[in-house]
Formats: sequence, structure tokens, C-alpha cells
Amino acid sequence: MEWLGVLAAVLSSGLGGTSVGATRYLAEALDPLTLGALRFGIGALLLLPLALRVPGGRPQPDDWPGLIGLGLLFFGLFPILFNASLIFTTAARGGLALSTLPLLTMLAAALLGVERLTLRKSLGVLVAMAGVAAALLLSLAKAPEGAWRGDLLMVAAAGCMALYNVWSRRLVRRLGAVPFATFGMVVGALCLGMVSAGTGGLASLARLETGQWAAVLYLGVFGGALTFWLWAFALLHTTPTRVAISVTVNPVLAALIGALLLGEPLHWSLVIGLAMVAWGIWLSASSPDGRLVGALPATTGRPPG
Repeated sequence: MEWLGVLAAVLSSGLGGTSVGATRYLAEALDPLTLGALRFGIGALLLLPLALRVPGGRPQPDDWPGLIGLGLLFFGLFPILFNASLIFTTAARGGLALSTLPLLTMLAAALLGVERLTLRKSLGVLVAMAGVAAALLLSLAKAPEGAWRGDLLMVAAAGCMALYNVWSRRLVRRLGAVPFATFGMVVGALCLGMVSAGTGGLASLARLETGQWAAVLYLGVFGGALTFWLWAFALLHTTPTRVAISVTVNPVLAALIGALLLGEPLHWSLVIGLAMVAWGIWLSASSPDGRLVGALPATTGRPPG
């Protein structure tokens, strides 16, 4: 099942990349908090009937502190840091900063004893990160003044996601992928929704047009329910680093979607970067003879709370 976990992570990151187009389309109509609340809220509503039918999938009282902590970390703090970073830096630099996620996850997993640090896995992570840099090479030169602040915020966002990947293992194994993703999104949607309501963000929903509602539904169904179920499924079946390295697909695919659908320039470096990302993922997820290797059982590293 190892290869299924890697494939699910790549598909999840790919969907995340396509969601960038819908997010850009809605950027002027909805503030980031409201958009996040809608994305996670729709996703949670779609998955909730399935989650409630999973045997043993309902959280017990001692599960809730971990679920709330992880939900706030990934579905609350992460999108706030992610969106705030793009106020100060460019999408290309932000994508490169986010590609530090597999490196941060690998280090966190090793320090917490969840995953063994190997030379081949480390090389795969570095190759994939280099692929992102190559794909975004021609865009990195354009940076506003003070862009380093946005870069640091994006690295902080990646740090939140890295801890989520490592700390999730016990709960996702106990509850299952669908309930774990669902209840985490519920926490995030409620948190962002309350802040959005308090700042008047929900009032902007009345001004949305048909095409904008279609983009919101796309984000909720594909960028919410499907993306985060696949991510939880991946965490259930493979190691945190092999899940995290798939995020390098996201900025490269986002650049490709921007070129095909939004008329943004398409450069030769994008093709080279995509090939390097694919090679890095394969290196990280395979043994020296080319076969996928099994995940190291989690014996330590517990979620917060």
C-alpha cells in the first residue's frame, strides 16, 4: 500500500496546485479568511456523512484535544500564514519557500523518532526542492522590497504543516483518513468562520456572481474534501517525508495551470523543474533497486494535547 500513499499525496498536491487558479479568480471578491472558511466548511459538509459511517471513526473525548490542536494548526494558522506571506512576497518566491516543507518534515520526523533519516531520502528531498527552484527560476528575480518577510512567513507556514504531518500519525491511524480529515476541517472552518463573521467578511457572499460561486464550489469539493482526504489517506499509508515531498508538485503545477488557463508565460525551466520534482519524489519513495519501500511504524511522536 506504500505506493498508494505516495500516489495519493501527489494527487492531493496536484489538486492544490489547480486550486490556485480558483483562488486567484476569487481574490478580489473574498478575503482569505472567508475563502478558507468556505473551502473547509464545504469540504467538511461533504465528508461528514461518510465520516460518521466509518466504524470506530467517531472521536473519543481524549481524541479531541489533539484534533482541535491539529485542526487549528493546519486549517487555521497555516492558511493565515500562507495568505499573509503573499502580501509581502511574490507567488514564485512563496512557492519556493513552501517547498522547504519536505525538508522540515524530514527533520521533525527524525527528531521525534517517527521516521529514519536516510541518505537516499534526503537526496530526493533536495532534488525536488531544486526542481521547484528551477521551475520558478525566471520569476524569482522579480521581488518587491521587503520580500524576505513574506518568505519567512511562508517558511513558518511550512513549519506548521510539517508538524501536522508528523503529529497526525496516531490520530489518523486510530480514526481513519475520512474522519480525521473531516473533523480537522470542521475545526478550521469554525475558527476562520468566526473571525470572518466578526470582521464583516461573510457579508461579501451576497455580492458573488454565478461564476464566482462555481469557483467556490470547486474549491470546496476538489480543493477541500478531495484534497485533504487524499492527504490524510497518504499519511495513513506512507511516511511523513514521502507525503510532504509531494508538495513540490504544487507550485510547478500551479505555474503550468497559470500558463495554460491564465495566459501567463511558459518557460523551458518549468519542464526541467517538473522532471526534477518527479525524480526527487521517486528517489525519496523508492529503495536503491527502484522498488517502493515500506513505511517505518510510528512508535513515538504524539499529537499536541
